[in-house]
Amino acid sequence: MFIQTEATPNPATLKFLPGCAVMESGTANFTANDEAARSPLAQQLFTVDGVAGVFLGSDFITATKYPDNDWEALKPRILSAIMDHFTSGEPVVNADMMGAETNVEGEQDAVVAQIIELLDTRVRPAVAQDGGDIVFKGFEDGIVYLTMQGACAGCPSSSATLKHGIENMLKYYIPEIVEVRPAE
Repeated sequence: MFIQTEATPNPATLKFLPGCAVMESGTANFTANDEAARSPLAQQLFTVDGVAGVFLGSDFITATKYPDNDWEALKPRILSAIMDHFTSGEPVVNADMMGAETNVEGEQDAVVAQIIELLDTRVRPAVAQDGGDIVFKGFEDGIVYLTMQGACAGCPSSSATLKHGIENMLKYYIPEIVEVRPAE
């Protein structure tokens, strides 16, 4: 198995491409080992001293390191953990422990559907190229709440991406939107 690596705009995060599907659908974000119970792969990556976060995308894995750690020391251990996982035959995520998608209800269903459609078709593919994801959290009083995950979480350019890129695009297509904010 040959695993490629790519730098991301976030210097604390590295993207790993195992050359096969990682997640069949959706994404999974783990910011601590105690959140990783549903993913044998994430659990294995958290055993590498220095790994602060794991994000699983369709065909990639991003690992986030703690600030005091160096990629030269971490990268080989992360590559080894990924290779060990994929040769073990264990699932990436246990199917019986998959979380349900957030169900957004309310009188603004048409606007919410438009927001989700634009995020899925225009934004998520671009953020995935950088090793991350964007998750819709809500729409209230003209404000869209989003969460950045993977390499995008904590990235120095994520607030500019939200405000200048995503907000402008959503406001252009959906006049009801007045602002985009990160979800708390």
